Formats: sequence, structure tokens, C-alpha cells
Amino acid sequence: MFILSDARTTGDATLAGLTSSVRIAAQQRLRRSIGLRGTPPPACLDPAEAYTPVDGASRIIHGDLPSMLIGGVGSLLLQMLHPLAMAGVAQHSRYREDPLGRLEQTATFIGTTTFASRADAAAMIERVRAVHEAVRGETSDGTPYRASDPHLLSWVHVAELTMFLEASRQYGPRTLTREREDQYIAEMAVVGSDLGVASPPLTRQELDDQLTAFRPELTLTSDAREARDFVVRGVARSVRERAAYGTIVAAAIGILPPWARQQLKFPSIPLVNTWLIRPSAATLCATLRVAVPPWPDATHVN
Repeated sequence: MFILSDARTTGDATLAGLTSSVRIAAQQRLRRSIGLRGTPPPACLDPAEAYTPVDGASRIIHGDLPSMLIGGVGSLLLQMLHPLAMAGVAQHSRYREDPLGRLEQTATFIGTTTFASRADAAAMIERVRAVHEAVRGETSDGTPYRASDPHLLSWVHVAELTMFLEASRQYGPRTLTREREDQYIAEMAVVGSDLGVASPPLTRQELDDQLTAFRPELTLTSDAREARDFVVRGVARSVRERAAYGTIVAAAIGILPPWARQQLKFPSIPLVNTWLIRPSAATLCATLRVAVPPWPDATHVN
């Protein structure tokens, strides 16, 4: 009996080690395929040192890679509807030459301000603020812009939160309650304020109101059309990567507000989204979570 027990224990340990190795290898391949070349730093678990609450909503929402990929693409599409934000991207970003590099920078910023210590997050925010100070110019019609403008920063902040929340609501692994949404928005207000956003929203109602207030400023410029087509086309190489990316883009288009889809000139096909895109995206999300499990919810709030 003792021999059998020892053998079973050894076998279980070996299987666990192999499973862990396979999962780590899958995580590395997945990260490389979306342009994340470095190894993510360990999360700060000390409540006294962490920039965001260790048991907060930010880590739960940002800790689910599949829904964040969908929300991230949706955020890019929504943000490009603001002519000043789009002009800054078109004139100062290298997204055409190095799209995965830009994605890695964005992911690193979100990861650091979500999971790192206050000191590391502050250093990252200062670097981004310095970059923003250098991004300024004029649109094609002569309208001046600067990336450090609190109003423009507010647009980016509102667009990101809207899309991350919608992606989490539709494709996240847990039910997203209104209480959890308010908690998330309040936590992210700290990041927004530190970046220079003048009055970041604190509740879901405030977020919705601010998004609505921006609508008269939004339009699809020629730069936005080019960026839209670039995002939709993607840079995936293999057939498998192209299929996965196409599913993510389709899901991202599906979570956009209807008026934004219309402004971006995307067709509205509700039945296709319900019967084809959402099931395919849900399957892809479940598959990705095998390699990269969601951040654990220590509060057990569903």
C-alpha cells in the first residue's frame, strides 16, 4: 500500500510538473504571437505597496487576457473616432511599421499600473507623461492638439474603460455586476488622475455620461479610415493566428456602441454576431484561458 501510495504521489507530482511546463510554454508562445516578448514581472501582493488594491476589480478585469484582447481592439477602434487623438497617432506613432511594439507598450503600461507596486507604477506613469508632452501638432485642417491635453486624455480614458468593461461583461469568465463596474471605474480614476485626466469618472453612470458628451466631437477622418483598415487587416502570419485575430476583431466590433459601429462604417448584422461571432469568440476565450488562467477573484464576488 505504501509503495502504491508513493507511486501515486510521484506520478501526480510528475504530471503536475509536466502540465505546468506545457502551460508555461503555451503562455510564452501566446505572448510572442501577440507581440509580448518579455516575461511579465511578478505581481505586487503587498496591500501596503501595491498601486491598485490587491483584491480589487482592476486586477480581476485586467487579469483576463482574452477579454482584454477584445476590449483592447475595441478601444483602439473607438479612440480613432476622435480627430485630435487620431492625428496624434497618425503623426507620431509607428503603428504601421511596428504594430506589435505599440501593443507591447500599451500592455506593459496596463500591466504595471494594475499589478505593480506604487513606485513602479509611478515611474511608468512619469515615462508616459513625458512621451505625451512631446506629442503635439496640427490636424490636416490646422487644429492644434497635444497629447497631454486633459480633455484628450479624458477621451482615451473613457474609451478604454468603456471597451474593457463591455468586453468583460460579454466575454469575461465572471458575471460583472454594477457594483463591480463602479469599483473598477473608481480604481481606474486614480490612474487617470495621475496621467493628467482632469475629472475621471467614478461610477458607471458618470462614465456613460462622459462618453455621450464626447459624441459631437467624433468623426471618421481619412487617418481614422486608414487606421481602421490596418487594425481590421491585422499582422498575423499563420493561418491559425489569422483565424484567431479575425475572431478577436469581429468580437471587438460587436462590443462597440451601435453609433460607433455606424460611424466607423462597419455593417450591423445582429444575427451574425449572435449566432456566429459570439460563440466563436467565447470558444477562443475558453481556449486561451487554458494557457493563461484568469486572475483569481479573492473576494468571491460574482
